[in-house]
Amino acid sequence: MTTISKTLNSVSHRPWDLPSGLWSYYQEWNNALFLHYRISAAVLEALIPKGLELDLFEGDAWVSVVAFKMEKIRPRMLPSLSLISNFFEINVRTYVIKDNKPGVYFLNIEAQKMLSVYISRNISGLPYEKAIINNSIRDDLTVFRSSNVLKNFKLEASFGIGGILSQKTYLDSWLTERYCLYLDRGLNLFRYEIHHDEWEVREVDLKLLDIRYEIGSLSITSNKPDLVHYSKGVKVLAWHRTEC
Repeated sequence: MTTISKTLNSVSHRPWDLPSGLWSYYQEWNNALFLHYRISAAVLEALIPKGLELDLFEGDAWVSVVAFKMEKIRPRMLPSLSLISNFFEINVRTYVIKDNKPGVYFLNIEAQKMLSVYISRNISGLPYEKAIINNSIRDDLTVFRSSNVLKNFKLEASFGIGGILSQKTYLDSWLTERYCLYLDRGLNLFRYEIHHDEWEVREVDLKLLDIRYEIGSLSITSNKPDLVHYSKGVKVLAWHRTEC
């Protein structure tokens, strides 16, 4: 059984059935650091498009800054090309729901390569933009750095990776197990359905964090997130977007 077949057959963790029809894109989200912040719902209401509702956890809204390496992204019938398909990415996302399908809405997306930004933005419609991003390992610590000069956004994180969480809390799953994302284009709202195995989440020993993302009334400048996760990654299948 191929890797993709195994992924398609692993569905017990999904909150709803797989989409009908064939998947359109394959990609891998590897070496992912999740920085989760509890945010006032009033702050986020103005940042999501009409037609979406904030998805709250016990009355609280959340924003996550996710830094990872996108790898092997490709259309269904074509091979991946490392020059385009492999790059570091940082997205700032909040949690939304429509038609009983909880998903994510991206407030900002940055990528390492200008060519990847251009292609991703034009094919997906998602708001990709260029940032200087690099990743390294020093003294058994993973170091992730990003700088977006035009917006004065930055991220520097140094952290150790711990063991796999033997049992995820409901909040752990709520923040990571999302199987669609939403996109607004003009007055139209779209949904991208996705599928992957359940995230294998690890503990994180965060040694250093210097972060600044200011988007509208949202200001993420705290070096003490409410929750931190790390994962080696997942293999992801995505379907063409549909209007909702």
